[in-house]
Amino acid sequence: MKRLGLVAGSLIVGTLVGAYFFHTGSFAPGWKDVLGLESQAEAIDAPEDADHGHEEKSSASAKSAEAEAGHEEKNTKVAIADKQIDQSKISVQPAQAGLLRTRLRAPGTIIPDRNRVGRVPSKVVGAVAELRKRLGDSVRAGEVIAILDSREVADAKSEYLAAIVNFRLQETLFEREKTLWEKRVSSEQRLLRADATFREAQVRRDVAKQKLSALGVGEEAVARLANAVEETTGLERYEIKAPISGRIVEQFVDIGTPMGGEGQAHELYAIADLSKVWVELTVSPQDLPSIKEGQRLTIEGTATSDGAIIFISPLLNQDTRSARVIASVDNRDGAWRPGSFVNADIAVSESKADLVIPKAALQTIEGETRVFVRTAEGFESRQITVGEDDGKAVEVLTGLKAGEPIAVANTFLLKAELGKSEAEHDH
Repeated sequence: MKRLGLVAGSLIVGTLVGAYFFHTGSFAPGWKDVLGLESQAEAIDAPEDADHGHEEKSSASAKSAEAEAGHEEKNTKVAIADKQIDQSKISVQPAQAGLLRTRLRAPGTIIPDRNRVGRVPSKVVGAVAELRKRLGDSVRAGEVIAILDSREVADAKSEYLAAIVNFRLQETLFEREKTLWEKRVSSEQRLLRADATFREAQVRRDVAKQKLSALGVGEEAVARLANAVEETTGLERYEIKAPISGRIVEQFVDIGTPMGGEGQAHELYAIADLSKVWVELTVSPQDLPSIKEGQRLTIEGTATSDGAIIFISPLLNQDTRSARVIASVDNRDGAWRPGSFVNADIAVSESKADLVIPKAALQTIEGETRVFVRTAEGFESRQITVGEDDGKAVEVLTGLKAGEPIAVANTFLLKAELGKSEAEHDH
């Protein structure tokens, strides 16, 4: 009975253990292989999963490509009104053929044009009675700018007036003696004596007139003096006129200042016409062979101007061992002040290019060289390929056509606006 009980107990325990492992899967692989359920399920489900995954990837790629295409197309446009373009000072000019220049850079100093500087001296001894112009005033050539009181001038005018009176008297006497001689009333000797006296008076008159001219008394003043012989007031008044047109840049005297004597002032004003100025450049001997008179250059400092070389000194400075080169620059707007330091870019050689644009027109966007082409709505960012570069202008090889208007100043504002549009699109 005990053996029968043990056998029955073992059978029950084995049945329970077997049922446990079958349900927990420990033996599941073996059964599944036998039944073939797993392999069939995987074989059926695998193609469906693969097809579904491929469709999802293709759809995602297509959407991404469409998004990128739309994004790229949108980011090339910059919508901006004409009024805003003007306010932002965005300059526009057409792309066109031009010259590329090889440049030499040299330092320089602005100085007055020596042909446009005038000193106002006093040619007589006297004292300043009037100053009709002050420092900084503009003057015209021949304009009276000061009055002196001068005894020297009064004496010269008195001498001229006396010479005029005597000349007219002797002229009358000569004409009288000539008439009497022609009528055989007077002798020839009296006529010859009157003629000699008349000619002597004429010489004295001319000498007195030349003396006034040497003192700086003008022809008009001399003529007025000759026509007003009886007017003897104001003979000491001496007019000083501007030798050139320009602006008074120096004033050396005041009212009452004695002039012309030893140890006294000899100049009243300095006048300068700064509508053109010179640039004194320092060029090394190694660069001199590339420099020629007449070459064009660009001056950079507080402003930018174009000019031309007018003089190259044949002598070298003994201290610096450099050559003195002078260029003339237009200064009608008064941008250049004498004494200012500048840099000059001298064009030493030139080459033609089919399409040239200012270097300021270029912007680098995402590693690409681009320009902003003017459109009806604003601007369009366009990629270009550039060639030669002279520091001021660049050659365009592809991406742009002659005559197309492009932004050439303040293009960074357009770049910022383009980046702003891109950021808004990303959001």
